[in-house]
Amino acid sequence: MPRIRHGVVMLAALLVTGCSSGVGAASPAPSPRASAPASVSAPSSSPSLSPSARPSGGQAERTLAAMSLRDKVAQLFTIVVWGQKAGAASKENEARYGVATPAQVVEKFRPGGVILFDWAGNVSGASQVAALTTGLREAAARSGEAPLMIGVDQENGLVSRLRSLVTKFPGASEIGETGKTANARDVARATGEELRDLGISLDFAPVADVNINPRNPVIGPRAYGSDPGKVAAMVGAAVDGFHAAGVASVAKHFPGHGDTSVDSHTGLPVITHSKAQWRKLDAPPFRAAIAHDVDAIMSAHVVMPKLDPSGDPATLSHRILTGLLREELGFDGVISTDALDMAGVRKKYGDAEVAVRAVLAGADMLLMPPNLPKAYDAVLDAVKSGRISERRLDESVLRILRLKEKRGVFGPIRTDPGALKSAAHHKIAERVFAAVR
Repeated sequence: MPRIRHGVVMLAALLVTGCSSGVGAASPAPSPRASAPASVSAPSSSPSLSPSARPSGGQAERTLAAMSLRDKVAQLFTIVVWGQKAGAASKENEARYGVATPAQVVEKFRPGGVILFDWAGNVSGASQVAALTTGLREAAARSGEAPLMIGVDQENGLVSRLRSLVTKFPGASEIGETGKTANARDVARATGEELRDLGISLDFAPVADVNINPRNPVIGPRAYGSDPGKVAAMVGAAVDGFHAAGVASVAKHFPGHGDTSVDSHTGLPVITHSKAQWRKLDAPPFRAAIAHDVDAIMSAHVVMPKLDPSGDPATLSHRILTGLLREELGFDGVISTDALDMAGVRKKYGDAEVAVRAVLAGADMLLMPPNLPKAYDAVLDAVKSGRISERRLDESVLRILRLKEKRGVFGPIRTDPGALKSAAHHKIAERVFAAVR
């Protein structure tokens, strides 16, 4: 992720999602396993169902009822695949997943989602990205019950994974400087329309952090500003814009990453806000996102000891993800972790245990585990042992499937790469850039 120190922008060579971490290259590739995880097996003909999984008429409910336990676990994971084409071999895929092509990775592991990155070789041209997303969805359709959600980390500004392909829009801080929420909405809508034309159904945006620490090395201009009320209004408008484009949005990074001086990609930030300070400074943009029906909220790899004295980062904190986000703020959408290959979440527990603890804390979507087979097996074993109940697993899978149903992922997804960088979108960009104070 880009780092901002003393107002100087330092662009990292490798950026990753959400807070967006620095990639698979940030940690050694795991050795290929001799045998594929259980998720490669054919779905059970008579899956075990918890009461919450009983079909009730919706497409999400019917899909869940037909899924095996193994495929339910696989649905929690959103992963990276390497390469420009669904059918092209990559040594990185072979090292990490034991198969060569992106399509084979999807067929073998049946993940709930894939996130695209320029550093993973996924992005070279508009037609190429559209063909890749189409090929990945076709691979998912061949191999499992649930469709594949394809996402990207396109915040605009510093974090722009598709920067060479799409219209150049202002980043969040510039939009915030205009003082007009209509600009946040219009930029998000236009961005979402271009993602949709590429076959991408989810954007890990907007940033809902309030950047109150000028020495923040990881948020900085990615935030709409330093005033909680103004940021909240911009976040709500951006969520509306993404939804107008038919694209799912993810507000990040809960419970707030704005008052840090440590980068969670390389360390574990500690924020000492009291609960009263958190409610005043950090919570308003997330409340606004929820009020605007945001699809998902991403956790932060930060420790807030006055919200949870355990010392665990928010991603692994039941008090924060379930107690604050679910119960106090009333959010019942998808909770996504930030990238699980980041140092901030890997310091205390091993990569297998981190995945289990994130689910126990309340997370639904497990983003970019550094070792997918290990994380998958750990969660599956935790369900089989009863440490994670099947009811709890079904809750997460149903949220993910409902998100997919709501955003049209179950239906045909038509791409139109030639529609990118339209005259209408250029006008929006020019208008907002001109309004920056």
